[in-house]
Amino acid sequence: MNLKEVQMAQVFDGGRMQRLQATIGGFLQERLEAKLSKLPADDPKRGDLTVQYQPAAWLEDAARRVRQIQAVTHALKGVHPDARGTNLYVELSSMAPHVAVGSHVLGADFVSDVVGNAAALDVYKFLKLEIDDRTLLDWLSVDDPAAVRALSDDESKAREWQSAFVGLTQAREAAAASHALAKQVYWLAGEDAADDTQYHLLAPLYATSLAQAVHETLQEDRFGDANKAARAARKEGKEHEGAMRDYPALAVRKLGGTKPQNISQLNSERGGVSYLLGSLPPQWNLSVPRQLWGVTSVFGPTLMRHGDIRAILRALLRFLRKDPPSNVETRNRVDAYVGDLIDELVAMASEIRCSLPKGWTADPRCTLVREERFWLDPWRAEEDSDFRGEWLSMDWPAPIGHRFGNWLNERLKTLSPYLGDVEHRHWKKELLLDEDEAGWARALHELRTDLGAPHYIPTREGKV
Repeated sequence: MNLKEVQMAQVFDGGRMQRLQATIGGFLQERLEAKLSKLPADDPKRGDLTVQYQPAAWLEDAARRVRQIQAVTHALKGVHPDARGTNLYVELSSMAPHVAVGSHVLGADFVSDVVGNAAALDVYKFLKLEIDDRTLLDWLSVDDPAAVRALSDDESKAREWQSAFVGLTQAREAAAASHALAKQVYWLAGEDAADDTQYHLLAPLYATSLAQAVHETLQEDRFGDANKAARAARKEGKEHEGAMRDYPALAVRKLGGTKPQNISQLNSERGGVSYLLGSLPPQWNLSVPRQLWGVTSVFGPTLMRHGDIRAILRALLRFLRKDPPSNVETRNRVDAYVGDLIDELVAMASEIRCSLPKGWTADPRCTLVREERFWLDPWRAEEDSDFRGEWLSMDWPAPIGHRFGNWLNERLKTLSPYLGDVEHRHWKKELLLDEDEAGWARALHELRTDLGAPHYIPTREGKV
């Protein structure tokens, strides 16, 4: 709020107090009904719950529990989930502006995050209730008389609760603290690099409010109606007033694993997804790498040279040579290694598509098998009608899964000569049904959307 808004908030508004009380009552009634719906009509706990969700009782408990969470714009657990130390809440409009993109570009239009005990997040949802275009927390932060009175007729009790709720955005530690698992960088602040006293020790935090703004923008740009219309116009060769947005070499970082709420509230709402924009240098010479000429399949030296493929295979072999027990834990471990191999395979395909010109597989020097041409040069379908017809038939993903199974079996034969059809089917299914955020199925789904292909994969009906 600006100064004028703060001054206006100091004037008691009886109408706003009633709206606040009605909103608070509605919030508590909704949560109570959700709890009661799970209990039998004669359960004695129903009476206790009704008492707990009376405004005075619930607000008293919420004022106690709010100390277990903290509103932040920069969070430590985004750097490492086990790190302990300082989180920060900063009014982003107060940050010094500079030319580099940072949290300051959001100004006053940002969403704060919450860290701490996930069991107390309902208190944050309560404080984010909106009344007259402002949240309850905003009204309490500027000491609005109507908001304070809406908490309780007892002024001393209302002030006590107000102080507790407003403390959500305040620092919890007397002094800033870092941790062994947090990132730390020595930054030369002076002129003499040999003088240790001229360095500042920086502890970067995860800019969670900025990450949320980036996520919302990318989700809208990639899957929003406006971009869908632009893609459709491009596909049909029609003029379009708007712009089509695309983010090549986009990566996804998952924070929190199966429990994204342990990182923060916004991370939980995003399903743990944190987008990373491609930061590769521009490639001005779009020529086909020599190693792809005369190659019949990328399931060979081309794939073995990519990324961490060799390291992942070595790790998988080391694990299997220990003869682990045949149980769920072993299977999950093996599937995780195979998942890493699939990630590298998808990344390799993406790099080939992004770095090579459309239609490169039509060159006579390209000897790739038919299925892999469809996979690695999909945009050729925009100009080659015969190619497009075969691409849209969607009978090529399954053979690629078959080749992946053969390739992995061949790599593991040094361990066991008895690997056969059962293992082959498993590797193939792992690839074709990989639906992770950056997995094979998701990447294929996006290609089918771009090219207007039917959203059908043969393996969905058991044809593996």
